[in-house]
Amino acid sequence: MAEVSIKGTTRTEFGKGASRRARVSGLVPAVIYGHGEKPVHITLPARELGVALKESNVLLNIDIDGKTELTLPKSIVRHPLKQILEHIDLVLVRRGEKVTVSVPVHTEGKHDPDGILETQHNSIEVEAEATAIPKFLTVDIEGMTAGTSKYASDVVLPAGTTLVSPANTIIVHLSERSTIVEEVAVVAPAADDAAAAAPAADAEKKDA
Repeated sequence: MAEVSIKGTTRTEFGKGASRRARVSGLVPAVIYGHGEKPVHITLPARELGVALKESNVLLNIDIDGKTELTLPKSIVRHPLKQILEHIDLVLVRRGEKVTVSVPVHTEGKHDPDGILETQHNSIEVEAEATAIPKFLTVDIEGMTAGTSKYASDVVLPAGTTLVSPANTIIVHLSERSTIVEEVAVVAPAADDAAAAAPAADAEKKDA
């Protein structure tokens, strides 16, 4: 589980105009909340935050006026076209407490080559200690045959991590590859064409 330290700045201006000015200055508006505490409005450096968020479920140690808060990204808003960070909500966490998070699931092994692997869910929800959230989980598809599926209950969970998603959630399904038989149709000559061809054949016989 990755932890990244970032220095934040308390926000004193609010509204769309203030948020726009912050983003122009290379900052991302953010809110820290949770544990019954009063929400804290801050800005974070966009570049450092963007790099940190490349890690799944990264823990952010936010330094605000000399006080450090351990947080977990809860909601991230990006520009729909430019994918620029526009806002982020951070929830306070405590070391040792358990949190519910969505974790990516990777496949491991080789399936029957006659099938086509279809991903139904690329992540599942689990409960884990805030400081021990797995970066990803794996599901074994070795020898998987066409027409079968792997479920959330088949995902390997590390010690201390429990499944929150329904156990029957389909992670991947191996579909049967369709077999297309190409048929070549023999087209009989049309009646009119056959009738027209007969006099021509008789004329050729007479000329001969």
